[in-house]
Amino acid sequence: MSLVHLVLASASPARLATLRAAGIDPTVIVSDVDEEAAVAAAEALHGPLAASDVALLLARAKAEDVCRGGGPAAYQPCVVLGCDSVLELDGEVHGKPGDDAEAIARWRRMRGRTGTLHTGHWLVDERESSHGGTGGMVGGTASTVVHFADLDDAEIEAYVATGEPLRVAGAFTIDGLGGAFVRAIEGDHHNVVGLSLPLLRDLVRELGIGWFDLTK
Repeated sequence: MSLVHLVLASASPARLATLRAAGIDPTVIVSDVDEEAAVAAAEALHGPLAASDVALLLARAKAEDVCRGGGPAAYQPCVVLGCDSVLELDGEVHGKPGDDAEAIARWRRMRGRTGTLHTGHWLVDERESSHGGTGGMVGGTASTVVHFADLDDAEIEAYVATGEPLRVAGAFTIDGLGGAFVRAIEGDHHNVVGLSLPLLRDLVRELGIGWFDLTK
C-alpha cells in the first residue's frame, strides 16, 4: 500500500477534528484567498452563482492557492483538499456573519425554518509522477438540509454573545454550542460540520487513491 499525505487548505478546527476522528491526520496549510473578490470575479464573468457553486468555487480557490504557494511539496506524496461552506436560505447565500448585529438578524430569519448547508470540496493531486501522481483535480459539493429550532430573541442574543456564530458559515454549528438549535437534518451530518467524509472518499478514489491509503 502506497501511503498518501493529505494537506488541508482550511483553518477550520471542525474540519481537522472530523478528519482526525476518521483516522486521517492531515497537515494544515491555510490559504490566503479573498473570498469576496473571488466570487465577484466569477460572477462578473458568468453572472450570479448558485449557492452550491459558490461553495465549490471557493473550495477550488483555496486548494489552488495553497498549491501555488509550494508548501505541499514538503509532504510528498500528497493531495491538497480545499473546502468551503455556505448556507442557502430563501435563495440567498450566507457565509460567516460580519458582526453581532448581522448574526442576530440572520438568526431571526432562520429560526423555525429550513435552510441548506452546502460544502464544496476540491482535491488536487500534488503527487510526483514517481508516486503515481496525475496532476488531476476533482471536486464536488455536498448539500444537507437543516431544520432550525424556533429560538426566542433572548436565546438568539445569548448565543451570538458567545461569539460562536461569527466564526462559522451560516452562523451556527451542529457539533458545538449551536447543536441545541438544530432540530433535524436531511443528509450527511459531517457535511454540516464542514467536510463530507463520503464525498471525500469518492474524490480520492477518482484520483486512484484508496481511502486507507491516506496517511493515518
